[in-house]
Amino acid sequence: MSVGLTQFLGLSALLFSIGIFGLLTRRNAVGLLMATELILNSVNLNLVAFNRFVHPGAMNGQIFTLFTITVAAGEATVALALVVSLFRAKRSVMVEDINAMKW
Repeated sequence: MSVGLTQFLGLSALLFSIGIFGLLTRRNAVGLLMATELILNSVNLNLVAFNRFVHPGAMNGQIFTLFTITVAAGEATVALALVVSLFRAKRSVMVEDINAMKW
């Protein structure tokens, strides 16, 4: 038995749904970052799966996935710096406290 495109797309849809649910329900900034990473990983899975089944000899999906991982790493770095700044100022990482920060 081999794994087909529909199984990859189903797993990707599940990861995307969990990520969206996490974005809508979390109030913790770290939880929001993890949910965002789940969404980006589901996109990466789609890119690699479509590349494997639509263009088996090409490397376009893997190259786009590497680009997405690089952008996600930069996003996580900036977001974690903001979370550390928020924690130092308010001693909390709750999203509601970001609104109260005035310079």
